Amino acid sequence: MFNYNEAFSRNIGWVTEAEQEKIRNTKVAIGGLGGVGGDHAIVCARMGISNFHISDLDEYDYANFNRQAGAFISTIGEEKSVVMEKTLRDINPDAQIKNFDKGISLENLEAFLEGVDVYIDSLDIFALEIRRQVFRRCYELGIPTITAAPMGMGTAMLCFKPGGMSFDEYFAMVDAPHGADDATKEQYFEDNIVRFVIGVSPSVQQRHYLVQNSSVNFMKKKVPSTCMGISLAAGVLCTNVLKLLLDRGEVICAPRGLHFDAYRNNLIKTWRPWGNRNPLQKYMFKKVKQILEESKDT
Repeated sequence: MFNYNEAFSRNIGWVTEAEQEKIRNTKVAIGGLGGVGGDHAIVCARMGISNFHISDLDEYDYANFNRQAGAFISTIGEEKSVVMEKTLRDINPDAQIKNFDKGISLENLEAFLEGVDVYIDSLDIFALEIRRQVFRRCYELGIPTITAAPMGMGTAMLCFKPGGMSFDEYFAMVDAPHGADDATKEQYFEDNIVRFVIGVSPSVQQRHYLVQNSSVNFMKKKVPSTCMGISLAAGVLCTNVLKLLLDRGEVICAPRGLHFDAYRNNLIKTWRPWGNRNPLQKYMFKKVKQILEESKDT
């Protein structure tokens, strides 16, 4: 017979019984359950969080095997949201889970964020438009938002709290002019992906050991990944989710960020006043764009 207090008793010491009860009664929304999202969900469940809104619209395939928590021979072709819901219930049968198995949209965004204490961003890197809408609505509703991206064999974390710098202010993305042709729209899309990557990871430490530049192709929605980056991201993000929920310990928020790279044995705390409008970010934008253009020629 499942007993919540026994199942999560080993958390006590790092948190108090009262804090564990608060964790139990909080609700997190997790957008995306693929790479980082699956690990985020599992770590949150093992932390004792018992209320989830989860979302994904994809199915498992062999290309997911190197990093995704729910990717197995037995789950090929199964919906990620269904597999992860089952996994969360296997950890905590008492968990209350609302599954948005068709993905997040403007039509269901209000329901997805209803009653949520923290939003965990793990949408696909290329899902820029809905990501912008989710972060914007969270800011309006006063919901803290957090993202920790796997960057090579490390992770870079950003948090946005109500009253602080917003996602839109920090990333300073630029929309294509109205009536632009497809080629122009594609170029703006690629530029905004670059803005997102350098915004999440201002130090871009991972570039120092990327051995094959052609493996990065934003227009083909292709980027390399490692399970080490995923695991590190889940540890860093969920630790800060705990701090947000318990209001305990410093949480680094935009325009400040944190990037730990295990390959380089290096931790960098970044500070980018004005976000991507910062001169350092403008330089990095040009640098990454140059690398991408060179890779297209190889």
